[in-house]
Amino acid sequence: MKIFKIKNLSILVVALAAINQSCTREIPQVAPLATDLANKANVQVFSSTLKAARNYVYVDGVTVSGATFSYNGVFPGTAYSFIVEPGSRSVLIKDTLAATTQTPLTFSQAFDAGKSYTIFTYDTVTSVKQLTVQNSITVPTDTTTMLRFGNFIYNNAAVPNVDVYSLRRIPGTPAFVSTPVLNNVPILAPSFTGSTPVFSNIATNQVSPFVPYASGVTDTLYVFATGTTSPLIAKGFVTSLVPTRSYTSVYNGSYRGALSTRAVTTFVTY
Repeated sequence: MKIFKIKNLSILVVALAAINQSCTREIPQVAPLATDLANKANVQVFSSTLKAARNYVYVDGVTVSGATFSYNGVFPGTAYSFIVEPGSRSVLIKDTLAATTQTPLTFSQAFDAGKSYTIFTYDTVTSVKQLTVQNSITVPTDTTTMLRFGNFIYNNAAVPNVDVYSLRRIPGTPAFVSTPVLNNVPILAPSFTGSTPVFSNIATNQVSPFVPYASGVTDTLYVFATGTTSPLIAKGFVTSLVPTRSYTSVYNGSYRGALSTRAVTTFVTY
């Protein structure tokens, strides 16, 4: 009787082990933490798509954005990039709301291991386009930072290229002059006569190379049609930038809209 009980107990243990093993195989495995980033691509997405409200990002059919981002928003919002396996990848950016008028944006993009990329979306929600730029990152050896400029202003016809000036780089004491009227109040902008643009002749849907830029100070960037310093097209406030980091400033909005509808937004790229 005792031997019979022992045999039954042994059979039960073996059966439970087999069940446990089969159940374990059915549990989805959690992806391992990516620590070898030199073998991955780093990617961020910035939206200049007019009226984009709630975008998600998918890579090879897998959602990579836990939270939505909208027009003038960057994903990820709490870090400068997300990780993508190198190689040719299918990227989908879309609004998941059933009533949306936004056209899903699907494209293939090759990503190299150890490289950094920014995907800029632009145009309107019914005609979304994208530009993927490889970020040529140089880490300064001093206390400066790096800054580049993207021109994604929307218009249904060709518009002038732009020059971008820095308030901080005006020689001597800035003299302010009256520029376009906003809400019946003339806007004052510095006179940049004799100054050199920080970024010159940037075409629509183009991103400039990075240039050295002062860190630890606030600044205002002023946008004009190339070769002119009046009238003011747009301006944007730049907060104190962190030394040795890389940033991107983007000029966007509707060219035909009021000055208040155009923006210069700055975000961290690396």
